[in-house]
Amino acid sequence: MGESSHRTSAASSWDDARTPPTPSTPKAPTHTSPCQQPFSLVQPSQKNKKHKTKIIRAFRSVFRSLPIITPTCKFPSVSVGLPIDSRKVNSGSRVTGTLFGYRKGRVSLSLQESPKCLPSLVVELAMQTNVLQKELGAGMVRIALECGKRAGKDRVKLLDEPLWTMYCNGKKTGHGVKREAREEDLNVMEHLKAVSMGAGMLPGSSETEGQDGELAYIRAYFDRVVGSKDSETFYMLSPDGNDGPELSIFLVRI
Repeated sequence: MGESSHRTSAASSWDDARTPPTPSTPKAPTHTSPCQQPFSLVQPSQKNKKHKTKIIRAFRSVFRSLPIITPTCKFPSVSVGLPIDSRKVNSGSRVTGTLFGYRKGRVSLSLQESPKCLPSLVVELAMQTNVLQKELGAGMVRIALECGKRAGKDRVKLLDEPLWTMYCNGKKTGHGVKREAREEDLNVMEHLKAVSMGAGMLPGSSETEGQDGELAYIRAYFDRVVGSKDSETFYMLSPDGNDGPELSIFLVRI
């Protein structure tokens, strides 16, 4: 489902960037660094979401006011032929999730309304990218992000929590940190704007990894299931239905 990853040329040398061209010498063409390209990502449709939420809440309030009528006859239950996990997963809204990072660096999670939107959430996870790749290659991966409840006015929305305790397959790995999308994060999202699902490598632009460093990514659709104001789950959808890595991310406030 995913298109092949893009590869761009590196930026010009430091000496060429520092030396200004003389008036008599025509300016040599320079290459644009991947992190300097203009971004065309759009804002998520928050207004539409709020409007839909108000309609749903109004409908629920009216529905709850209706009397409960117990039917006298019972109909046999009919199975729709889907696995239990599939019925549970498909009950939520769909978002685009991207896990990316340098092989020896920490992996980051980005959630978007669609591949063409700015990230709604970016969390730096407490795990190296190469370790996560090994876990995905071994089978099912369950990532749990936990945080403590706040009291009174300090309470925020679940996805706005700044610090998380992270567990991978039941083992504590450290702390995940929510951050604002940086220029390099937006650069990755811009490169993957035409990719809905897939995995591959992107050219790096990190000061620590250098221009020759490559950044690994895996992108897929995630079904978002809201359990309550203190719990949400994101189930990764495989393009093959059952094949491919299986990943679930749990956000819990306890």
